[in-house]
Amino acid sequence: MKSIKKRNLSPCTVTIPGSKSISHRMLICSSMASGVSIVKNILNSDDIQLTISALARMGAVITKKGNTATSAIKSLVEGDCVEVKGFGGHPTSCIEHSDACSSHSDSSNEYAENYSNDSRFPLGKNKADVGDDNEIYLGNSGTSMRLIAGIAGLGKEAFVLTGDERMQQRPMGDLLDALQMAGVSAESRRGDGTPPVIIRGGDAEGGDIILDCSQSSQYLSAMLMMGAALPKGLNIMLPGKAVSAPYVDLTIDIMKQFGVHAERISETSYKVSGNQKYEAGYYVVEPDLSNASYFWAAGAVSGSMVTVTDINRDSLQGDKRLLDIFQQMGCLIKSTPQGIGVCGPSSDSSSAISSKERRLSCVEVDMSDIPDVVPTLAVVASFASGTTKVVNIAHLREKECDRISAVVSQLRKMGVDASEGDDWLSVTGCNNHNGAIIETFNDHRIAMAFSIAGLRVQGIEIENEGCVAKSFPNYWDKFDSLGEKGGN
Repeated sequence: MKSIKKRNLSPCTVTIPGSKSISHRMLICSSMASGVSIVKNILNSDDIQLTISALARMGAVITKKGNTATSAIKSLVEGDCVEVKGFGGHPTSCIEHSDACSSHSDSSNEYAENYSNDSRFPLGKNKADVGDDNEIYLGNSGTSMRLIAGIAGLGKEAFVLTGDERMQQRPMGDLLDALQMAGVSAESRRGDGTPPVIIRGGDAEGGDIILDCSQSSQYLSAMLMMGAALPKGLNIMLPGKAVSAPYVDLTIDIMKQFGVHAERISETSYKVSGNQKYEAGYYVVEPDLSNASYFWAAGAVSGSMVTVTDINRDSLQGDKRLLDIFQQMGCLIKSTPQGIGVCGPSSDSSSAISSKERRLSCVEVDMSDIPDVVPTLAVVASFASGTTKVVNIAHLREKECDRISAVVSQLRKMGVDASEGDDWLSVTGCNNHNGAIIETFNDHRIAMAFSIAGLRVQGIEIENEGCVAKSFPNYWDKFDSLGEKGGN
């Protein structure tokens, strides 16, 4: 249990680790290349370790720069470089390349075993979930599951992708259908479109496919990264606009950095030419804007400027749009060579914002493209004047938990008027929050978002606080270091 200390912040700066989304994609693209790539500022988190483990089991040799293969699995620290010796677009199980894989299989299995025994992950995996050398355990990492599923479709033999109890409830039937259209054998073991899934590429050639991305844009990212290695490439038609579309733009940009061309023809049409080769090289992961959101939110609710350093102002990460929303709510956004800061209204006369209105304003926003920061905004909105409504977020119900219900239920615990519908939530701000024990539902984003409320509300405690390791293992160190007025 993590007790949050209510406190007033002085202006401060914070440095955050590399982007989870970019780390996943750069590791996969590096593994798809022939030769050795260097990836700098890789995120050290549970989800990234699962992707590293999976790629190692598919033939990539991934090492912490200057060290052994095992160190990449066990000893990454913030800002580390990794070397990735790729498998050249042809993943093979450890059975097929036992010599190259021998140093990785033990560390991969050891990591999965440690993951299941960690008290932070009560659901864990079953012993039966990790069996043959071509069976890959991906925990509750939706990004790993979907992106690795595409790469597995390039293999000659079958890969079995499985995960923990929650992962085995998360749908991916639309991705399996698309893989089949591309010529890949792809099926759910239970026949319900959820993991475990069995994928065998064989002689897949690609061509024209239809892909429903109303639940996740990661389906499209997976098919684009895979399609570049297919003989015919892929022409991908969507029946409607993809949710979280900025993540697809991010995928296309990272592919371009690796010398592979994919293009967005329209909101519902994408194309990637076939027989392309990913190029090994030197790549840098920029800071994670989803994780920056919590510190910007701290500035928004505290009335003091909180600056996140080294932010790429031209970043394609969609969560950058949260800054525009905070500005609309009445926050001051300050961009300097050092970074980007956020300061909300405050009753303190020394606040950077001087106006008669000392409360944040409510907003109505469509956040279909930036679902990861919905919990952050909802917590901030609970301190605003009026009712904030967030719409077009049905896909939030299929995340690490049902995030719509989770956010609403925990806000209500604090005495906040919050409501939900199938694809929306609303929050009416107030000044008299209650202290509460926040249930995280083993969801890192719920834990981090609600920690922000504790800066203003006495008695906020976060249960299962270790779940933040999924994306931001040292979050609590960073959070606790935020300066108190009159303190450090």
